[in-house]
Amino acid sequence: MKEPSSPTDGSQSHAVVVTENAQDVVNVDLDRWGRLAEAVLRAEGESGELTLTFVDAADIIDLKIEHFSDVGEHPTDVLAFPLDVDAIQGDDVPRLLGDVVICPEVADLQASTHAGTFDDEIALLVVHGILHILGFDHESDAERHEMQLREREHLINQFWHGEVPDGFSFDHRSEVRS
Repeated sequence: MKEPSSPTDGSQSHAVVVTENAQDVVNVDLDRWGRLAEAVLRAEGESGELTLTFVDAADIIDLKIEHFSDVGEHPTDVLAFPLDVDAIQGDDVPRLLGDVVICPEVADLQASTHAGTFDDEIALLVVHGILHILGFDHESDAERHEMQLREREHLINQFWHGEVPDGFSFDHRSEVRS
C-alpha cells in the first residue's frame, strides 16, 4: 500500500487519497492519479479520505458479484463504494468518503474507442468514480448530462489544464465485452 499523497499546489486541503496498485497487468502511476483525485476533491470542496485502488479484471468481476445485483461475466472499468457515514464533528477525526476501484486492463482495452488515450481514460475513470462517491449518478438523461458536465469541468481544470483533446468522448461505457 502506498502512503497518502499530499497536495503539491500549497493549498490547505483536508482531502487525503490513499492509492494502491493490486494488479500487475498494466503499469499505472499511483502518484499522478492520487494527485488528480485530490484536486477533484478539493475542487468539489470535500474533505476526508478516499482510497483509489487499481485491480485486475478477475478482481473487479469478483467485486461486482459480491456487491451488485447486475453482475455478468465481463469486467467493468470502475466501481465506486461510497461510505454512508455522516461526518463526525471535530478536526481530529477524518471523514471516510469511500473507495474507487479501477481496472486498468479494461481501461486499456476501451481507451482507443472511448477517451482516445489510456491516460485520458484513467483520468475520466478517476473523476467518474469520485463523482459517484459524492452522490452523482447517471440513471436518467438529466443525471447523466449533469455528471458529464462535471466530468468535463474537472478534466479541463484539473487534468488537461485546457481544452478537451480531439477524439475524447464523455459517453461512459460500463463494460467491455470480448
